[in-house]
Formats: sequence, structure tokens, C-alpha cells
Amino acid sequence: MSLAINKIILADANANSDGAYFQTGTFSVAANSTTLVTAGTYLITPTANVSVQVNTNSNGNAFTTLIAANTGGVLISDGVNVRLSNGDANNAKTVTYVTVNGGEAATQSSYV
Repeated sequence: MSLAINKIILADANANSDGAYFQTGTFSVAANSTTLVTAGTYLITPTANVSVQVNTNSNGNAFTTLIAANTGGVLISDGVNVRLSNGDANNAKTVTYVTVNGGEAATQSSYV
């Protein structure tokens, strides 16, 4: 459980609903291209021809495969050194993820 969010979590709340812990979203990757992953923590679903790459060089771009294509997993990104790579030369891809739902902050007025 994330202790960094100021939110009331409701039992049995489905993703993307009020009080839900999880929020779903997508990343789009153009054909035969890469896109940086926004800073955050994600659970990503397997997507054909899309791999996750990480930059291993502090002096330039030396991206290497971290998660193979068509494989899901836990992904932590700083917003700069992690990207999605689409190996399909003809088709754009959409990668679905689940992340912590920031929602509305819980304040004292919310309890009244």
C-alpha cells in the first residue's frame, strides 16, 4: 500500500472508480519508434512487439532491453531513462498499465 497518497481507499472499489486504489491508463508508441515512460510506478500488461528499455549510460543514450516484448511486469520510471520500444515497423501500439490512483485528497471537510 502506498503511504504517499492522502486518500481514502474503499474496500471492493473497482479500478478507475471513486475510492479505488488502482487507476488504468495507456501509453501510445508509434510504429518502429520509442516513447519515454512518464515518471511513476506501473504494472504493465504484455503487448506484442513492445519491450521496455532502460538507459544504462550516464553520458548518453545506451538503452538496453529490461523487459522483453510481449511480457508484462512492474515498471518504475524516472521519466527520462525508461522507454517503450515498438519493434513493429507498420503498426502503432497501445500499452495498458495500472498505477496508483491519486484521486482527490482526503481533507477534514471530506468527513463531514
